[in-house]
Amino acid sequence: MMTFAPKSSPEISFVKSAPVSDTAIIAVFDDKKLPKETKKQDSANGGMIQHQLDAHTKFKGENGKILTITLPPEAPYTRMIIVGLGPKSKMTTESLETAGGNLASILSAAGSVNAVFLGADELRTKTHNPLLSVLTGLLLGSYNFNDFKTVEKNKKTSSLKRLAVITTAAKTWEKEFEPQASLVESIFLTRDLVNAPPNKLYPDSFAELIKKTLTPLGVKVHVYDDKALEKMGAGCMMAVGQASENLPRLAIMSWEGAGSAKQKAQKPLAFVGKGITFDSGGLNVKPFEGMMDMKMDMGGAATVVGLMRTLAARKCKVPVVAAVALAENAISDEATRPSDIVTSLSGKTVEILNTDAEGRLVLCDALTYIQKKHDPSLIVDLATLTGAIMIALGLNHAGVFANDEKLWKGLEKAAHATGEKVWRMPLDDAFRREMDSEFADIKNIGGGRYGGSCTAAAFLGEFIDEGRIWAHIDIAGVAMSKTKSTCPVPFASGYGVKLLNKLVEDYYE
Repeated sequence: MMTFAPKSSPEISFVKSAPVSDTAIIAVFDDKKLPKETKKQDSANGGMIQHQLDAHTKFKGENGKILTITLPPEAPYTRMIIVGLGPKSKMTTESLETAGGNLASILSAAGSVNAVFLGADELRTKTHNPLLSVLTGLLLGSYNFNDFKTVEKNKKTSSLKRLAVITTAAKTWEKEFEPQASLVESIFLTRDLVNAPPNKLYPDSFAELIKKTLTPLGVKVHVYDDKALEKMGAGCMMAVGQASENLPRLAIMSWEGAGSAKQKAQKPLAFVGKGITFDSGGLNVKPFEGMMDMKMDMGGAATVVGLMRTLAARKCKVPVVAAVALAENAISDEATRPSDIVTSLSGKTVEILNTDAEGRLVLCDALTYIQKKHDPSLIVDLATLTGAIMIALGLNHAGVFANDEKLWKGLEKAAHATGEKVWRMPLDDAFRREMDSEFADIKNIGGGRYGGSCTAAAFLGEFIDEGRIWAHIDIAGVAMSKTKSTCPVPFASGYGVKLLNKLVEDYYE
């Protein structure tokens, strides 16, 4: 028997007979019909569960709604938890993971330690197994980040230790769920990186963690330090990070592919992440409210690392290369000044008028490096780039700027399949013209407060070679878990790992 337990999550196993447990769980649709397996047990208890289900008129089996029933002393379980999945015709990955996340919260609140899931085989069809998404949501919802607690360290840790899914096809379920559990581990890696404090996660320690995590999985990792970056001419990266004692790093991750010789001979897919481990704003210093959450300004890099972990763990068939540009935007007498002009890795000069528009500076050098050294078939970059994207789209949609229709359609379909939402934003020459500089090839901000996400994307587009397929994803809002129902967890959401894994799996393998 195989068990699945990412990080501090409960172990999930698939077994033929129920172990001793304190809690039984079943799922119902909006028709509120009990699974056959539960009906037999319910009959032995005088039909109590069906009676309670019928009597609770406010519980209509809607998706994510939970009904808890305390069972009599003679029953084999202390309680029965019923989770609603809503109408069968309206199930989505997002809705099912939401139900699982809510279930995790209820199990923790109830103090459940060992639970069994009944009626699992009755939920699956020939084409769909909704319980896999519910279980994924349960794992995602059980995440915690207590790494730096010493008092009551485990106070918010889920009390649930084991969940056994009762099924007559345990091996089949294990095979189907294993990729999901591995994906959850990669999402947890991304969340851990974003949640880590900036005095512990800085450019050099981030780069070392990448080596330690990905090398055992077969990913080749090469890290360029500040001296190497200066030598190669990555002037924009150095300009951002030169004020900090934690100097910049560029980490390159390469996966050669595990498919056929033809697949391995393809040009690599490329993913690039912004990795500002803390953003003070530089000399254009942020106010307190704007600086408070800026340990998350490496969210794009965290997603790229989580993605590379999941691609390697599942033996992705095609070659993939990734770059994360790591720097700390600090303040000192070494800091870049507004009006400084620096030379990027591409050779183009940049007039830096706002030192708080630094993410695009580290990205432009990373994008240039990837194109020059690896000639990828496409590039997707991710960055917590602008507050403006949150003004435009809120906290549940990432903004996508894509210069290729096929790539956009792939991202849109992957978003629909995974529940990680995207919205297409405009790439237009008018935004690029806003950044014409009198003194350099380009300046790093637009002409005013409007369309800030669009001018940022246009800046990045200046460093994309003509004819190169590219998409920029601004994840400033979605990198946080503040409004995401599928992960009511501390701060970091882990957005993007599922989305890009699905994109690669469905469209490029």
